Amino acid sequence: MTSLFEVLKPGGKDWALAESIDPSRLPAHVAVIMDGNGRWAGRRGLPRVAGHRAGIEPVRMAVETCARLGIQALTLYAFSVENWKRPRAEVDTLWRLLRIYLRREIPDLMENDIQLRAMGRLDALPAAARRELDAAIATTAQNRGMHLNLAINYSGRAELVDAVNSLIADARQAGTLDSLQLDEQTLSSRLYTAGLPDPDLLIRTSGEMRVSNFLLWQIAYAELYVTDTLWPDFRRAELLEAILEYQRRDRRFGGLGSSTPVFDRASLLAGALIEALGATR
Repeated sequence: MTSLFEVLKPGGKDWALAESIDPSRLPAHVAVIMDGNGRWAGRRGLPRVAGHRAGIEPVRMAVETCARLGIQALTLYAFSVENWKRPRAEVDTLWRLLRIYLRREIPDLMENDIQLRAMGRLDALPAAARRELDAAIATTAQNRGMHLNLAINYSGRAELVDAVNSLIADARQAGTLDSLQLDEQTLSSRLYTAGLPDPDLLIRTSGEMRVSNFLLWQIAYAELYVTDTLWPDFRRAELLEAILEYQRRDRRFGGLGSSTPVFDRASLLAGALIEALGATR
């Protein structure tokens, strides 16, 4: 918290919001569905790629703010498996912007001791983007501050299938496939987020009331915060407000009086196992 006040204007709105945050009750892991770039551009009569360019600054803000607050992990939904369906020119621009972001932000990531990770089916990335990404991950690998996870060519369902398939492959190699039994802990250990706490807070911009195939297993008990603000207009004040809203909620994790979890992990596990076994036949 102290380091955040170093970049805030005393007496300003951001300062007041930061003062209201309880540093002992911060979410360990924040996940963000960064939505609305295209609509932001459309409302201004601009091409969609202009919205993606405008969305870079909120990324920088979110990374800096979460790191200075002392949050352990920040996961940003940057590119989904479904995004390949978009026009070729837009997709190519997204990969160029990723490379620009990585080159420009490495000094700040190093200065703030942030470790960069990427999760998704990364082998499908264009070669230049993959090289830049791998280099950035290697450069920050020894940092011990916040984990910044970029979900790239990511799908929550694909992640579950990949996890189950890896367990099946190991069991087959060991000759134990017939006796393979999966539980939550075993599956979690093979997810892209293995070793990190599950998200406590999931933020979605643009007002859409869906999770869009994002971290389906991990957000079972996450608090959801949806704002009508489009991602390029998302500012530090709204991020701080989301954290304050998280702190106002009573988190009971399925205990007496709480609502039913958003997802049933047992059902997800069974579905992933069925799909993975079907793919191996």
